[in-house]
Amino acid sequence: MNKNVIKTSQLLKQIAFVATRNFSSNVFSTKYGGKHRVLLVPGDGIGPEMMFHVKEALKAVRAPVEFEEINLNSKTASDSLIDQTVLAVKRNGVCIKGNIETDHNNPSSQSVNVALRQRLDLYANVVRCKTLPNVKTRYQDLDILIIRENTEGEYSNLEHESVCGVVESLKIITKQRSRRIAEFAFEKAQKDGRKKVTAVHKANIMKLGDGLFLSSCREIAERYPDIEFESMIVDNTCMQLVSKPQQFDVMVMPNLYGNIVANVCAGLIGGAGIVAGSNYGNNVALFEAGTRNSGRGVAGQNSANPCGMLFAAGNMLKYLGLHEHSFVLRNAVVNTIGERNIKTVDIGGTATTSEFMKHVLDEIHHHTPEIDSIKI
Repeated sequence: MNKNVIKTSQLLKQIAFVATRNFSSNVFSTKYGGKHRVLLVPGDGIGPEMMFHVKEALKAVRAPVEFEEINLNSKTASDSLIDQTVLAVKRNGVCIKGNIETDHNNPSSQSVNVALRQRLDLYANVVRCKTLPNVKTRYQDLDILIIRENTEGEYSNLEHESVCGVVESLKIITKQRSRRIAEFAFEKAQKDGRKKVTAVHKANIMKLGDGLFLSSCREIAERYPDIEFESMIVDNTCMQLVSKPQQFDVMVMPNLYGNIVANVCAGLIGGAGIVAGSNYGNNVALFEAGTRNSGRGVAGQNSANPCGMLFAAGNMLKYLGLHEHSFVLRNAVVNTIGERNIKTVDIGGTATTSEFMKHVLDEIHHHTPEIDSIKI
């Protein structure tokens, strides 16, 4: 074959590949044959079970998504497999994963979850804690958005034993990343029509580190005069959350505080099983359970609550621009709980995981005609 023909063919393939990427709002996802390609990492504990149900739900909702799967977990983790996972996320642009356990009894064991966030620069973790109908909680009508800086702070993995029995653990706070997460929080608040942003800190004690974070938030807040801004010390924040959570709207904070506050808020609305988490970088996104719990204690018992991972899948579909599919999936979960009164044990019901999923899939099949212009 003529060399010029070969070169032209290769060039056309490259152009076709680039053309399938969606660059709106700094989002890109790789599409092959009209389908979005997503990396799936089952993880540990209940992760593999939950991913099976995610696949079921996406098939039922007829989402144009296909998965590339990498079996990365605490037992298979290696430098080469982590490298392979990072490359796959960058290639596809989108990942959905179960939590990967870390052996906290082994000082040399590094968190694979943290490594992925840092290497992919997934700087913004977003957890929405919204009460669901027919889930009994102390407070109703809560809708709190927790935005957490995801790449530095106490999770910088910089600690050492300076002398025997004395450990120094470094907390890294930078102006650039503090301003970046503050900008993300205010943009998100503005886009979602929210009214207030609360910066959570401990600047009364850590005057330089948390002081820098707080001053960065204040600087960004000045550019959004229509959004109310307040700051609150982290210990007072936890007390306020359990006594008067209705006062919060959007909350932005450094890494460790975000982990704690998100778990407190999850408890307020029914527990770890119903909260989803999203992690965003400039060109990639990773979706997972909101509390990052592997659920090892209930793995294989057909009793885990799949809501959190289904909501994570719904967030992923929305990120991909599949808004109708996302709407149907979310509504199917909410209707299963609210209208059909089907609930797993952790939120006051008796249904097994498979029984709950049976009703979710039935709800999806009932509502799929609402999806317009779907090509299978």
